[in-house]
Amino acid sequence: MTLPLVALDALDCAIVNTLQRGFPLTPRPYADAAVALDIDEATLLARLRSLLDRGVLTRFGPLFQIERAGGRFVLCACHAPADRLEAVIAAINAHDEVAHHYERAHHLNLWFVLAVGRAGDVAAALARIEADADVPVLAFPKEREYHVNLYLPATPHAA
Repeated sequence: MTLPLVALDALDCAIVNTLQRGFPLTPRPYADAAVALDIDEATLLARLRSLLDRGVLTRFGPLFQIERAGGRFVLCACHAPADRLEAVIAAINAHDEVAHHYERAHHLNLWFVLAVGRAGDVAAALARIEADADVPVLAFPKEREYHVNLYLPATPHAA
C-alpha cells in the first residue's frame, strides 16, 4: 500500500520534530509546547488536528514501556474469514486488553495489540480472545524496543 505524499510547511515540520523529542508534563502542556514553537496553544492544537486528519500522524499521545511496570505488550495476528470479519473484529475489540486493531491484505488479515498489566496474564487473555472470536491467534511478543526518530527537513518539499 502506497500512501499519498502530503505537503508540509515549515511549521508542521517544526511541530513534528519538536514534539517527538518530548512533551511537557505540566498543567498546560499544549500551551507550554506552543511557547517552545513560538506559536499560541490554539494554533498548535489546530495544527495537530490537521496532521491527524491528513494522515501525517496516525496518533498523538504517550507511549509507555509497560514492561517497566510489570505488564506486557504483544502484537497479535489472526485470519478472519471475509464473511466473519466484522464479527471477529467486534469480538476482539470487546476485550479491554486490546489496544487497537488494523486490517492487512494478507492471509493474516487482522492484527491487534494486546496490552496486559501483568506479564503472566497474556496466555489467559489470548485464550479468551480466541474463544470469543472463534479464530486461532498468533502472538508475537515484543523482544526489543525500537524508536524511529523521524526528522523532517526544515525546508519541506511540496508533493
